Amino acid sequence: MAISWLFAPYLFNPSGFEWQKTVEDFRDWTNWLLYRGGIGVKGEESWEAWWDEELAHIRTFRGRILESILSLRFFMFQYGIVYKLHVQGNNTSLTVYAISWIVLAVLIILFKVFTFSQKISVNFQLLLRFIQGVSFMLALAGLAIAVVFSSLSVPDIFACILAFLPTGWGILSIAAAWKPLMKKLGLWKSIRSIALLYDAGMGMLIFVPIAFFSWFPFVSTFQTRLMFNQAFSRGLEISLILAGNNPNT
Repeated sequence: MAISWLFAPYLFNPSGFEWQKTVEDFRDWTNWLLYRGGIGVKGEESWEAWWDEELAHIRTFRGRILESILSLRFFMFQYGIVYKLHVQGNNTSLTVYAISWIVLAVLIILFKVFTFSQKISVNFQLLLRFIQGVSFMLALAGLAIAVVFSSLSVPDIFACILAFLPTGWGILSIAAAWKPLMKKLGLWKSIRSIALLYDAGMGMLIFVPIAFFSWFPFVSTFQTRLMFNQAFSRGLEISLILAGNNPNT
């Protein structure tokens, strides 16, 4: 259902798999994603403005509490997946769940290190690059040691990624609900950067298969013939009639 909802605008669009149209859509999407919001900027023009509009309904203390409670559902994925990993064996203690949170905290710290503002670090860019390089090497070394000297497997790594993605979104949703507090703590820019990264990743998941199929001209031809096939069009008209709508209006 989620896949059909995401790709329906392309599947039922006669020009959805045309290469030039895909390139233009991707360019418009990247411009929208990277355009800074501000006073008078609408959500159709900027991702930042759109995200602020999406959070505009959370204004009261009660709304923030309810949003935080609803966001706790994302943590259930992590809780269920970490106990299915090969590395933890038959251990069902809460220590396993606590370790998964420690790993997630380390990943957040690494993200903060690699996205440190260049405007702030003008005077010590060499030191920043050194810290980023050392952090990257330590992360790779730690992952290699965990794979070699423990029962951590490659499927476990992908399972951890699958577990941490919804958990990160849950943390992000809770932080977004408490936007005034996050601004006072100086964490709002980092939260907005993570939200941008999530939406950029989701956009790439949509555009990559669309771009792949757009490379092949026969896909667009097949789609056009399917969309304008008389039997298919007649089926759409019948479905509209059964739904109580007049297809001629």
